[in-house]
Amino acid sequence: MTPKPDLIVVGGGLAGSEAAWQAAEAGLQVALYEMRPAMPTGAHMSEHLAELVCSNSLGSDLPDRAGGLLKNEIRRMSSLLMEVAQQTALPAGGALAVDRDGFAAAVTQRIQAHPNIMLVREEMPEVPDGLTIIASGPLTSSSLSQSIAKLSGEQHLFFYDAISPIVSLDSIDMNIAFRASRYDRGEEEQGDYINCPMTREEYDAFLAALLAAERIELREFESHLQTDDGAGVRTGAHEFFEGCLPVEIIAERGERALAFGPMRPVGLRDPRTGKRPYAVLQLRQDNLAGTLYNLVGFQTNLKFPDQKRVFRMIPGLQNAVFERYGQMHRNTFISSPRLLDPTLQFRTRADLFFAGQITGVEGYVGNIATGLLAGLNAARLHAGQPLLQLPPTTMLGALCHYVTHADEADFQPMKANYGIMPPLEITGRMGRRDRAKAYSERALNDLDTYLAEQLQAA
Repeated sequence: MTPKPDLIVVGGGLAGSEAAWQAAEAGLQVALYEMRPAMPTGAHMSEHLAELVCSNSLGSDLPDRAGGLLKNEIRRMSSLLMEVAQQTALPAGGALAVDRDGFAAAVTQRIQAHPNIMLVREEMPEVPDGLTIIASGPLTSSSLSQSIAKLSGEQHLFFYDAISPIVSLDSIDMNIAFRASRYDRGEEEQGDYINCPMTREEYDAFLAALLAAERIELREFESHLQTDDGAGVRTGAHEFFEGCLPVEIIAERGERALAFGPMRPVGLRDPRTGKRPYAVLQLRQDNLAGTLYNLVGFQTNLKFPDQKRVFRMIPGLQNAVFERYGQMHRNTFISSPRLLDPTLQFRTRADLFFAGQITGVEGYVGNIATGLLAGLNAARLHAGQPLLQLPPTTMLGALCHYVTHADEADFQPMKANYGIMPPLEITGRMGRRDRAKAYSERALNDLDTYLAEQLQAA
């Protein structure tokens, strides 16, 4: 008979994998439940744990960027997934991008090899009794969603996410496209991005085709996104999370919305003309071999034939071979301001924690970070120790404070950013980058002090 685990973790994504590892490292016997591959999600492509389903970039790794600060915080807290990300990193300028398959495979191997973790490949249809972390992610199964709703007494909130296409490198016309990163300075001198430049005429033709292209029919629960308000505006467009809007939704906002958004040409010059293009599509390396590139910021829900036809209008992609088309999928998150404490503990059940995107934390590293905190706190609860509530002057502490204290009426998923942190106590004027550096330095100092105090108290 298999012994009863000390902790059940539901979901083998980024948050669940990190949570299981942290608790297991603390000595708990952990059962990690992952429903794939028996129950596919429609967004995942493999059975690996910690699979990245959108971009392969974990965002900025620069110390004076919000994402870089969050990475540095959880590195100091011994994050497994940050360790694996560094081992599978790809060239991406100041960002941390990984080999998508290599990263997920390595995380899976580490989890499966841990003596304190039992990986269970089946659905957990309801919230378990006993010490539990729910990290089921944005594509939580319907049965588990119903169980969470029953437990919380709250209706779920939904937003809609989309993933971008991937093309093969050898199908990109490098006589037109060119390698460069914006401003070509510092760590970005190698030109880690491939850029497809557009003239005003080419941009206008592309925009018209994009707006006229057919979109994939949405399922019944998504159908309100196609509702027209009578003035040609899809009234459901606000349901998309602003940080991951489909490119066709951005295009509807105005003729230059793309040129000021994901296709902005600032900091780039077309070597054929020596001038800045009117608009630029950037492509980023997606796998370690360097054979695949994803269209940066081009999440989409166009029908596959229209993706091929319209995106091939972009100079340099006229013969592009699409290894993966973009698609849209539903994301789910709970009303954390009502349900959770900053420790990620469920307010009406002390032995239940939530972590990852289901809490309303957005971004790969935010998911990893909340998984780390939930895993540590579950282990501390099991050992009878006080739970960690990180200072709000740290990025992880600020994220957890935000999702548990935001206004319920307009609660939206939140990525790491300096705006959610307490203001700096400074006098005089300070530039934006100097201010960001000061935020980061304060955060790491406060984190080190807090962790040292907790270690001493234990």
